[in-house]
Order: sequence, then structure tokens, then C-alpha cells
Amino acid sequence: MTEARRERREEPRLPLRRVRKSYEQVADQLRELIVTGELPQGGRLPTETELARSLGVSRATVREALRLLAAQGLVRTAKGQTGGSYVTLPTVDHISESLSSNIALLADARDLTLEELIEVRMLLEVPAARLAARRRAEGDLERLRATIPPDRPVLDTQVEFVHNRDFHATLIECCDNRLLQIAAQPVFSALQTSLSRSGLPRVFHRSIHAHHARIVEAVEAGDEAGAAAEMHAHLSFLVPYYEKAWKAARLPLAAGA
Repeated sequence: MTEARRERREEPRLPLRRVRKSYEQVADQLRELIVTGELPQGGRLPTETELARSLGVSRATVREALRLLAAQGLVRTAKGQTGGSYVTLPTVDHISESLSSNIALLADARDLTLEELIEVRMLLEVPAARLAARRRAEGDLERLRATIPPDRPVLDTQVEFVHNRDFHATLIECCDNRLLQIAAQPVFSALQTSLSRSGLPRVFHRSIHAHHARIVEAVEAGDEAGAAAEMHAHLSFLVPYYEKAWKAARLPLAAGA
């Protein structure tokens, strides 16, 4: 091999720079205007034709950009006489619901393990109970107690699950940390969905009521270590029930394999 050929072969390759598509560039421009407030929340955007003219692109490009922004929760489209595209901003619930859907898909596709979900819930909710004891505000304790139903009369299982969901969501809200709300709720939902598919004895629900009551007592006392310990004990109690439900949900797949 000649020296010239060797040098050509050893020349470093320059990385290719991906050219962004026109609709992505339009979406970027509109996103910046929304985030900076130049396009105010709730305000109506110009029509597709007007946007296309002012940006120098086609209506199809504008339409794709608006679809992208709608998927990100920055634009909503209404029909009818008052129809059009309106500026909105993603909320905690919107982001949490989106994460919940994707985590549920991963769990159903077996790309997430039960151990991963339980581990993350421990990492999020045990410290959250500690924070709730530290940051609880006026009215938080009443809201927490309202989520714990009496043992009598006996409630339908799905109603019990609603109370359980509300308890944990309210406890997270007491932490006054929206990112914690966004992260914790989808993991809780994925595990509760798995559990709701299995039969549970009445004693299970009574135990949950008692666990939640003890957590509230610790939060009321401002006992951070106690609240964290009670939450850890509560989640540990749930593990064998999760394992049984997780295994039962996968038996049909194993049988058909």
C-alpha cells in the first residue's frame, strides 16, 4: 500500500450533521414564542394559512408542526365556530398521564421488571413520606384522612383502589414538589393496575387502611423518620401481593408459549 493510499484511509471521518426537517424548525420557532410568553397561554394562534405565509413555508409544514406541538401539550385544536389552534402549557397531570401510558406499555411488553418498579417506588415514596411530615400545610391532614375509608361498610374493590390512589397522590402533593408528582404517580399506577387484576381478600384492604392511618399519624406529628419507616413497611407489605399478581398476569403467556 502506498503512503498516499494509507493517508487517505486514515483520514478521520467527519460526523454527518442531521438536517432538521422544515416542520421541526417551525415547531422550534413556535415553541420558543410560547415558552417566552410572546404567544400567551390560552391565546389563539394565527390560521395555518397565515402562519405559512409569515414563516415562508407550506400549510402542510405548519400542520405537521402544530401536530408535534399538540403531542407535547403546547397546542390544542378546537373545532366549530370558535375552532382553531390555541396555546396551552403542559400540566403535571398531562405529563404524568403520558408517562403512565408509556410505563404501562413497557410493563405489558415485559421490558420492565416488577423488581424495577418496586425499587423505584421505594426510592420515591419513602423519602416523600419524610418530606410530607416536614412540609405538611394546613388542610393536608384532613385531605389525607378523607382518603381512608372506614372498614364498614365493605366497599367494592375498585372503589378501594380509588381511595388508595388518592391517598398516595395526596401524600405526594404534601411534599410540594411537582417533579416528584410527575415521577411517582406513573409508577404507582403501573403497579396498582397489576394488582387490580387479581382477587384480594377483605383483610388486605383493612390492612391498607391501617397502614395509611399510621402514616398520617406520623405526618401529623412531624415525625419524618417515623413517616418514612411506616411507608417502607407499607410498601414491603405489598410486595408479595404484587409478586402474586405479576406472576398470574404472565401465566397465560407461559401456557401459550
